[in-house]
Amino acid sequence: MIVGIDEVGRGAWAGPLVVGAVLLADDAKLDGLTDSKKLNRMKRSVLDREIRQKAKGVGLGWVSSKELDTIGLSQALKLASRRAMRHLAYHDFESIVIDGTVAFIDDARVTLLKKADLLIPSVSAASIVAKVARDAYMAQLDAIFPGYGFTSHVGYGTALHQEAISNNGITPIHRLSFAPLKKYCQD
Repeated sequence: MIVGIDEVGRGAWAGPLVVGAVLLADDAKLDGLTDSKKLNRMKRSVLDREIRQKAKGVGLGWVSSKELDTIGLSQALKLASRRAMRHLAYHDFESIVIDGTVAFIDDARVTLLKKADLLIPSVSAASIVAKVARDAYMAQLDAIFPGYGFTSHVGYGTALHQEAISNNGITPIHRLSFAPLKKYCQD
């Protein structure tokens, strides 16, 4: 049994960083798993429900934009990964596969693999549950901060988001440690 770990929101200018951890048994049948970015919103939503029903464990680790600004991106990824692992209800697993080249968890069972979200079902599942959760949260923030379009760009530095910042300024959920937004920091 493999725990897959993947993150969502690493490069966003606003909103939380979210890490998903999913433990799938070898016999879990989930058709259509792949990198969440390759799926449309509806397919991700359907798979999210199916993953939560069939997985041995699902954990999400959240780090707010303020926490990220305080501790930096590398530490935020580690913190979110630890939080996600703590939320797994089932702790009997053989290995942990992390999408990418950096070990966010200090555990001898960790394997790093680029594009793991395309290759390892539990990592694909982690990518999907993290993206669905973060996208839903950003949609809620869209109602709190109207005029920013968080539902459409989910906090990434798109032209629409840049225009909204130019017109409306920043919000408390913007990441002021990110280079494009540092000019908004108050000394």
